[in-house]
Amino acid sequence: MKNYYVGRITSAIFTLFLIATITFFMMHAIPGGPFTRERQLPPEIEQAMLERYHLDDPLLVQYKDYMLGLLTFDMGPSFRERGRMVNDLIALKFPTSAKIGLIAVLCILALAIPLGIISALKQNRPIDYLVMFSATLGVTIPSFVIATVFAYIFAVRLGWVPALGLTSWKSYIGPVIALSGYSLSFVTRLTRSSMLEVLRQDYIRTARANGIPEWKVLFKHALKNALIPVVTYVGPMIAAIITGSFVVEKIFDLNGLGVYFVTAVEKRDYTMIMGTTVTYAAIYVVMVLLVDVAYSFIDPRIRLGKKRED
Repeated sequence: MKNYYVGRITSAIFTLFLIATITFFMMHAIPGGPFTRERQLPPEIEQAMLERYHLDDPLLVQYKDYMLGLLTFDMGPSFRERGRMVNDLIALKFPTSAKIGLIAVLCILALAIPLGIISALKQNRPIDYLVMFSATLGVTIPSFVIATVFAYIFAVRLGWVPALGLTSWKSYIGPVIALSGYSLSFVTRLTRSSMLEVLRQDYIRTARANGIPEWKVLFKHALKNALIPVVTYVGPMIAAIITGSFVVEKIFDLNGLGVYFVTAVEKRDYTMIMGTTVTYAAIYVVMVLLVDVAYSFIDPRIRLGKKRED
């Protein structure tokens, strides 16, 4: 068991190292630089700025300094926001995206898993058709369409919710619905298909034949195994949602990390791009690591590294 966790943590650290390395060299491979503008700066001013941020150092020296900074959680100064550190900018923008994202995740888990279970138990009945029709519709409609339609109908036409910003609890409804749409539908479909597959297994028939109460068969034996594919998807989903969506944040005028990341790309703010990318990667890797840990509790065979006959 100890080797299982050590291996997963080591893999996560190595993955972060690779992502930081690839991001660094990709940023420096892009033509131009952080101080490249339509109106060219005088050569002496550009050289002074390169010296100030140590961009005139050899590439390997810059790489060493950057990686040492990451070890101390120092992502360096922003090239386009004078006097601002990347850490401070991320700390300023991330809470907005994370708050909306976490609410969306809670809504997804609270609705999708029960709906998937109900749909599986009522297979080929009206409620199953209704849930699957709604889930299929949700998977096919992009988040920007949901956000735009919601803002137009409920904010502009009806005036039930604020159109822009986060001024009250009603302001969260639109962004949460837009962020939740696809994942809510996908998790519902995934839960249903996984539950149906498990319910057809021989050990479920045996449990029922032995007179075990139906609720225990469903929630102790079937659901536990059916959740493995769901947990696999939910981990990366959480990382993607809580780090912000440029489209949703732009439509609802939210001052989140998603919009700021795209702005940093447009401005060629290299340190901000690298810092945001590494932050997202770290959250993603942590969520995948938590998924691996969850596997070991859902199915101990995974932790032990062997499969037993059912």
